[in-house]
Amino acid sequence: MDALVVIRTYLRLGILNVVQYRADFFLQVASICIGLGAALLGLGVVFGQTEQVGGWTQTDLVALIGIQMLVRGLISLVVRPSMVQLMEGIRQGTLDFMLTKPADSQLLASVAQVNVAAIADVAAGIGVLAFALVTLGGSIGLAEAAGFTIVLLAGLVIIYSFLLLLSTCAFWFVKLDNILVIFNTMFDGAGSWPITIYPGWMRVSLTFVIPVAFAITIPAQSLTGRLTPGVAIGAVALAAGFAVAARWFWRFGLKHYTGASA
Repeated sequence: MDALVVIRTYLRLGILNVVQYRADFFLQVASICIGLGAALLGLGVVFGQTEQVGGWTQTDLVALIGIQMLVRGLISLVVRPSMVQLMEGIRQGTLDFMLTKPADSQLLASVAQVNVAAIADVAAGIGVLAFALVTLGGSIGLAEAAGFTIVLLAGLVIIYSFLLLLSTCAFWFVKLDNILVIFNTMFDGAGSWPITIYPGWMRVSLTFVIPVAFAITIPAQSLTGRLTPGVAIGAVALAAGFAVAARWFWRFGLKHYTGASA
């Protein structure tokens, strides 16, 4: 079964779900708008007292917030809800139905649930990012744009692989929802600011333990002239490593899945 056909099918189901529960969709959109307003208001308060935070200007941090919203929207669109459903399916034994389908099980598990309301987060992130880029003006060239695209894709692969690794642990542990709650808290909280402003131990944690830096700060660095070639290459290499590790761990986990009949 073609991967694009699988993704298109689940996306259509997600849209049908939105049509059925329109009020929930509009509530999520309103929540996203309120969150954006609160983030920008917080920046306004901070920069009312200073011109820079750790070397980052207000426009730089507006770009970072746009990137955070864009990444969060892309993750929340498919990956995060699918991982929640995956863990529930493993716990209840209903993963059996997915494994019998004629398609790659990891692909099916990764796109099984679609939250169409997250498109609002994606759109808001693009809008905020576009505003920041216009403000930055001529400082964004072809090299910066290419670097941004590369490290952003690498960051998305790292976050997806990291969430898949966590979710695969459900083959051995009964309840892992709190782990995703911790990740969401770190992503939404600590990810709102560049990791360079945090103490050393926290920078290490946000880079290698919970890889928020690769999804938000490093793409923002590429747009503000702070990204070095070494960091960009490291991000791509780490993304490849995470993808391979997640694939291997997924197959290893399937061997330990007992199913609903056990």
